[in-house]
Amino acid sequence: MKVFFFLNNSLSIKSSIAAVFMIFNFSFIMAQNETQYYKVIQNILDIEIRYYPPVMKVKTVKKGGFSSLFGYISGSNSKQQKIAMTTPVIINNYEGKGIMEFVLPKDFNSQNTPLPLKSKVEIYESESGYYAAFSYSGYTNLKKEQSVIKKGKILLEKKKIIYKNQPLVLVYNSPYTLFNRKNEILFPIEYSSNQK
Repeated sequence: MKVFFFLNNSLSIKSSIAAVFMIFNFSFIMAQNETQYYKVIQNILDIEIRYYPPVMKVKTVKKGGFSSLFGYISGSNSKQQKIAMTTPVIINNYEGKGIMEFVLPKDFNSQNTPLPLKSKVEIYESESGYYAAFSYSGYTNLKKEQSVIKKGKILLEKKKIIYKNQPLVLVYNSPYTLFNRKNEILFPIEYSSNQK
């Protein structure tokens, strides 16, 4: 019994150490990664107008999506290639069950991006476009997202900016970052330089 208890405790300690290592390793990866490029076009009130050029992305359904996407960039792809993680993680709740996306590093294009091995994981090249960005801090949740979305719509309508009611949630930090967390809501918009 004593031997079994010792082994059980040893396994628990080893599992705990492994879990802690994974947490710090993941946090380190998130702290070191490339951020999706965009150009700030204009600031109107609390609205930041941005232009995003095309970029390669990998997406899957939100439920269990993070592990599938992380598996893809960890080598579960047609080239068994490890791909650096970028920020932000993008969540789209307006496509059926909800979609989670990773942005691939800027060196990837439609010709050199490895294919996913899982059927629910999909790669694609995003279209260029203009977006209205609204930032908020802390851990994101549905209540916060709905609040920022509501305020964002009011400001966009006040400035007569045409937007699509398909806001995206952008998360920039790992779950283990406790302070100075950054999140954003993006609205696809129609933009012209005459808007002020």
